[in-house]
Amino acid sequence: VLGCNRQIYALKRVRLGNKDPEAIRGFIDEISLLKQLRSTPNIIQLVSAQVFREEGLIYMVLEYGDIDLARLLHNHEEARRARAATGSSTPASDPGRSGGGGEIDENFIRLYWQQMLQAVQGIHELRIVHSDLKPANFMLVQGQLKLIDFGIAKSIQGDTTSINRESQVGTLNYMSPEAIQGGSSNPLGGPPLKVGRPSDVWSLGCILYQMIYGRTPFADLPFIPKMNAICSDTHVIHMPAGTNPMALDVMRRCLDRNPRTRITMQELLDHPFLHPERAPSAPAPPLEAPVGQGLAALTEQQLKSIVSQ
Repeated sequence: VLGCNRQIYALKRVRLGNKDPEAIRGFIDEISLLKQLRSTPNIIQLVSAQVFREEGLIYMVLEYGDIDLARLLHNHEEARRARAATGSSTPASDPGRSGGGGEIDENFIRLYWQQMLQAVQGIHELRIVHSDLKPANFMLVQGQLKLIDFGIAKSIQGDTTSINRESQVGTLNYMSPEAIQGGSSNPLGGPPLKVGRPSDVWSLGCILYQMIYGRTPFADLPFIPKMNAICSDTHVIHMPAGTNPMALDVMRRCLDRNPRTRITMQELLDHPFLHPERAPSAPAPPLEAPVGQGLAALTEQQLKSIVSQ
């Protein structure tokens, strides 16, 4: 829609007639959370919202996004495959992966990774767990990546560090082990696990993995084996060789199945992957010959010749 200020906005209209009470409550909660998140960096901004309960309608006016990260990554992956099929190399201006060795433009990754971290850090500071982080929920708004869709996000209540869920929610490819085993019952058996901020960190790790490798860590598995693999310590997450060691460290620490030892948001923001100048420097190569060895190889006559000069 076109605003009075000639700005383009997105109009979200929700019909409540065919929605269950929990879904309706989710839309109402989303409006409340977006109002709470006004002026928070890298969060989609709510301009206005109205709820018409008798008519069964909700209207939300939001910032207009150009493209979401899922579509952006899909476009880059399609371009990479096309280049690989033709054997052509990556244009210098392409911010995606190269066609030959699968290398990535780390500046492209760092730019959007930092903006994702800032968005999630912003909601975590306000004690909100998003619970459905995935590329489709990050939208480019005037060149800046912003977090959208707070329909299943929840606030952490009181002095706890976790949220309560009646059922498992989220997108399986990006769901943490504790999110799968949370809710009122654990589908894999055992007591339900608590879900808190670390669950969003796992999802971020899955997104970074997808940005680097073009797929999520468990993408090739069917539904039930995938659920088991995400939660099982015995399933090794494959990370191809040749990746930036700092990126590998970030992914490994994000995809730690133990939420208590999983890397924190602040550690991610301070990590050398985002700040290459802080990365440990490689050891200096050894000298070809120790000092003095070259002189020892000279004859006495050559030494006298040098001294006389």
